[in-house]
Amino acid sequence: MNTALYFAQRYLFSKKTVNAVNIISGISVVGVLVSSASLIIILSFYNGLEKLIFSMYSAFTPELRIEPVTGKGFVADSALTALLKDRRDVSAYREVLQERVLLRYGDAQYIATMRGVTVDGSASYPMDTLLQNGHPVLQYGGDDYAVLGARVQGMLGVSLRDESRFIDVFSPRKGARGGINPADDFTMRAIRPGGVLQYQQEFDDLLIVPMAFARDVIGESSRVSAIEVSLVPGSNMAAAQRELSASLGDSYAVKNREQQNPTLYKIVRTEKWAVFVIIAFTGMIALFNIVGSLTMLVIDKKKDISVLMGLGANNGLIRRVFFYEGLLISLIGCVAGLVLGLLFCISQQAFGWIRFGAGENLVTDVYPVDIRYSDFLLVFLTVFAVSALISMVSSRLSVKQTVRLS
Repeated sequence: MNTALYFAQRYLFSKKTVNAVNIISGISVVGVLVSSASLIIILSFYNGLEKLIFSMYSAFTPELRIEPVTGKGFVADSALTALLKDRRDVSAYREVLQERVLLRYGDAQYIATMRGVTVDGSASYPMDTLLQNGHPVLQYGGDDYAVLGARVQGMLGVSLRDESRFIDVFSPRKGARGGINPADDFTMRAIRPGGVLQYQQEFDDLLIVPMAFARDVIGESSRVSAIEVSLVPGSNMAAAQRELSASLGDSYAVKNREQQNPTLYKIVRTEKWAVFVIIAFTGMIALFNIVGSLTMLVIDKKKDISVLMGLGANNGLIRRVFFYEGLLISLIGCVAGLVLGLLFCISQQAFGWIRFGAGENLVTDVYPVDIRYSDFLLVFLTVFAVSALISMVSSRLSVKQTVRLS
């Protein structure tokens, strides 16, 4: 057995001559325990929030989206559609036509993004779980309906209960040269509001309409802005993206969900790691209690050090004893903190102790938790690395000072 580690274990659990040494060692363990538990709990809660945000975003965003590299649109010819139909990992696809339009409802006006989607039944538009009010239908009984973003409804003051009022949609007419009557330069169509999406930044500004209505307003007969692709559950998204990109060539860009909205993913992940760094620096303060604990222990074991040196122990062995002592203190606190953090996260998943405020407009009122064991490894390695550095410096200085005084 390692001699230095054996002495470190004996010193850690044996009774000290000065009771303050036991108290300081206990404080060091508790400090590391609280820091480790806090890191795991914070990371797990941020993982839960990240998973919730991405799941809400994914419910509205396709797994893959085909866009033109240059320009605002492209023609979805038979070769492109045949390629998508022949792939076994593609469950459905839908064409999307998107353009900025002017909306009018009564006396209120607002510029929004109109998104026309196919409603032929080959790919249903996933809006059921995202509706705040109304119905997710775009066509019913031969009439066209629009689903609005929450901001569009708020700015126009749209009432879903008043079925007699329509939303007027204006788009510049292609080829218009500015006649005497400005109204002649715009195409205007009316559509009935059918539903309102929840308050989410990604689709607050949208007006979702049937593809035929969008083509009529914009005056576009064949081109589309993008094709949204849904994959068969369990398919390899990365492999499908690579293969589609290779088949379509350089004229098209095939984007996954993260590439479709990189800002959202970047913000969520940056916030998580920023908080981790802040909490980790705070936890380092607790680790510095090891310095005081080792200093007091070296003073308490001054006679033992003299005996060991008399038996032939060199300064390196003495330093390793107290180095291992500092590591044991931090690792015991770290492991206990990880266990405590895990139990807290499991209890949150089971009982939902912590909840969102009553005014929050989310799909769940319980604060989500996602336990990832990679976070446990990260916290353990972080505590181990910092405590090893502190223990090495502290043991070297304390032993050097004690030996010199002896």
